[in-house]
Amino acid sequence: MRLLLVEDDDLLADSLSEVLEDEGYRVDVAALVREAKALMASEEYNLVILDLGLPDGSGLDLLGCWRREGHALPILALTARDSWEDKVSGLRRGADDYLTKPYHEAELLARLHALLRRGSNAVESILRLNGIALDEATKQVCGIDDRWHTLTATEFCLLRYLMRHPGRVHSKIRLLDQLYTLEQDAAAPNLVEVYVGRLRRLLGKNVIQTRRGQGYVFPSH
Repeated sequence: MRLLLVEDDDLLADSLSEVLEDEGYRVDVAALVREAKALMASEEYNLVILDLGLPDGSGLDLLGCWRREGHALPILALTARDSWEDKVSGLRRGADDYLTKPYHEAELLARLHALLRRGSNAVESILRLNGIALDEATKQVCGIDDRWHTLTATEFCLLRYLMRHPGRVHSKIRLLDQLYTLEQDAAAPNLVEVYVGRLRRLLGKNVIQTRRGQGYVFPSH
């Protein structure tokens, strides 16, 4: 699952990115309004964490712009101001939730998880499909052997993306976009094959199906 973090404080952005990546997310970072606009126009994200105090423009204006353009993904707004007027203004512009700096990372993660569950209409942190149960909180998966297995961050990220988009064929390039951030060196497409192979050995060879010349699909039933 891919997130966009819009934050101009380098130290805070690095720290938060590390926390989010440890949780199994892939994070692209923008420090300026123009960078955030360019990324939103060219990439596909599941959620945005948006600092409203940016050096080259208003985060509130950026938020309103995205909503007018039809971007419906969840947006968690961050601000150093804690007046209720600021919060009301942010929510009216289209923020889904609001967090005041300084914040505890555990609270940010809890709010982020809640927004993602709300967006997917999920009522718990466990995805269940075709006899596979994926616990998003613990990054563990349970297959046909009824045993829970701990996944690596990349295995978890790949399986969660496929399970959240069942029945759709995903190319290797699309899956690589979900697994690696823009700041990382370009990854070889065969890495997808490697991780799909690991998941198949763990859960069964038919859990993820291959469409020759197209990509991979997690069956919807």
